[in-house]
Amino acid sequence: MTQSLEPIVPEEAVDQYLKSRSQDATESTIQNHRYRLKHFLKWCDHASIENLNELSGRDCENYKNWRIDQGEVADITLEQQLRTFRVFLRYCESIEAIETGISEKLIIPKVSKGEAVRDDAITHEEACAIRDHLRKYEYASKEHVIFSLLYHTGMRRGACVSLDVGDWYSDEEYIEVQHRPDASVSTPLKLKQEGERNLSILDAGLSEAIDDYLSHNRIPHTEPDGREPLFTTSNGRISGNALQSTIYKLTRPCYYRKDCPHNRDMEMCEATEAANYPSCPSSVSPHPIRRSAIMHHLNSDVSKSIASERMAVSVDTLEEHYDARSREEKRKARQSELSNL
Repeated sequence: MTQSLEPIVPEEAVDQYLKSRSQDATESTIQNHRYRLKHFLKWCDHASIENLNELSGRDCENYKNWRIDQGEVADITLEQQLRTFRVFLRYCESIEAIETGISEKLIIPKVSKGEAVRDDAITHEEACAIRDHLRKYEYASKEHVIFSLLYHTGMRRGACVSLDVGDWYSDEEYIEVQHRPDASVSTPLKLKQEGERNLSILDAGLSEAIDDYLSHNRIPHTEPDGREPLFTTSNGRISGNALQSTIYKLTRPCYYRKDCPHNRDMEMCEATEAANYPSCPSSVSPHPIRRSAIMHHLNSDVSKSIASERMAVSVDTLEEHYDARSREEKRKARQSELSNL
């Protein structure tokens, strides 16, 4: 018996899927899924698919191959996009937009554990060089405190954006991370309430810098519901994009080392222009700073359970996506813990 399907154009199906996911996912997750599925919509235009009812298992394979042929797509990126696509297909099956079982026909290439651990990060030595440069030349600036806080705690970009002045407990030297999706300026955490935690600031110099930033350099701003953002610009609470641009700038080698490893003319280089920081091959976004912080914690013999709680990441995810230590580094870490037996 042929299944009765409700005709629907691909764009409408994606919109409905994203609206459905908004009930149980954060805005950043929705944005990620929107970005990943835009490639599918482009393929639909390419393949002249105007009614999703027509989609077949062979079409799914054709889309995957088309995506690979579009350019250099990292294996881990392709896997993520296809996994999101499969979730979307299952949603389409549930609303009778495609035949039941299509989602199970999608073959997703396996990515090895080694490939799944991304290598975009900075070394501990580079992080220290950036921090020392900021401490010497831009002490207690917003940039100094943001970078130092991200690397010291490994918090996500969204968590950093969400911080209020009242979240900093100077006497006890810890910062509180809270999920506030319903505030006048919504600042949800990726893991929602599960991402809430108190983070000890174990660097006395950073604690003092936070206090001095608040006393001398923070731009005053109060939101409609009375919240006072910790990190502000002339337009109010710092945005995720503005924070990302800041990290792009700070991680340019010419910014903190005054030399260029890419043999560029630093006075003429486009990467020194505010709008083009990402064009520097050595610049990284906030997430690699988080990855680097996690790696440093693990290399410093911090147990995975403690790192998991501090960074708000499961031990399984930590092992699969963040622990890039060699077998010898892991052996030395185990030896250190076992030395107390």
